[in-house]
Amino acid sequence: MPAALPAQPPLVLSIQSHVAYGHVGNAAATLPLQLLGLQPVVVNTVQFSNHTGYGEFKGQVFPPEHIHDVLDGLRARGVLERCVAVLSGYLGDAAIGEVILGVVQEIRRQRGDLQYLCDPVMGDVGRGIFVRPGIPDFLRRRAIEQASLITPNQYEFELLHGQPLADTADAVNAARLLLGRRGQPGPTTIVITSLRTPDLPTDVLSTLVVEAVDAWLVQTPYLDLQPLPNGMGDVFSAVLLGQLLNGQSTPAAASHAVSALYALVARTGPGSRDLPLIAAREQIVRPGELFEAQRLS
Repeated sequence: MPAALPAQPPLVLSIQSHVAYGHVGNAAATLPLQLLGLQPVVVNTVQFSNHTGYGEFKGQVFPPEHIHDVLDGLRARGVLERCVAVLSGYLGDAAIGEVILGVVQEIRRQRGDLQYLCDPVMGDVGRGIFVRPGIPDFLRRRAIEQASLITPNQYEFELLHGQPLADTADAVNAARLLLGRRGQPGPTTIVITSLRTPDLPTDVLSTLVVEAVDAWLVQTPYLDLQPLPNGMGDVFSAVLLGQLLNGQSTPAAASHAVSALYALVARTGPGSRDLPLIAAREQIVRPGELFEAQRLS
């Protein structure tokens, strides 16, 4: 008898930016998803020559009509209804965000268990807000309530929350205010990356994971790289989503994602602007050092 055909990997619709050179957006998320046994369906919201942090770049932000056309082609092939998750990150403008929410709602009408990971990219400490006007308001008022999971850094979470975080307990309480409750819209899990509240040691970098009942903290040594490599949040979100779709529990998936990202950052060459995704790809699947998620009391 002929050998059985291998099972088709789950499809993940990834709607993000793209660069020809380097690893940000879809250029950062695609390989981790593939290495974790998932098939990314890649829709690019922008195509630039390189990350804007280089100072000079070429390319364009695609209009919403372009994204609609690509999604129409996928719809005609029956691809959208087969996607088990949607992943979004940097938005060129709020109108593209509305297209993403539309396709999330469309797939959910056919697949109620669809996971939507929204990385609400807006800015960071030192750089401030670096997205177009209207995007923070769109994320706060429209996107968050549709997401299953959000992964803001501390700066972005404080923008969503509306005020600075005093300490870890304050962060947990603030996150729970944004969680969906008793059938109400909103994420079931919030992951705050790059958390550095005054009560935490200065020589560690913390990731806080919050659900309705439980919360966990994953901590790694603080790596003071200048400049920081691009695409860290994009890789983290892709690995986290991949491990959740592979059946890992929330704390285990967060532990794996934090550990994989730490390993990649630790292996980034001096002055490099990009993570060594290809050279250190084994760290995405099996991080050399695992930082456990510690449950908070």
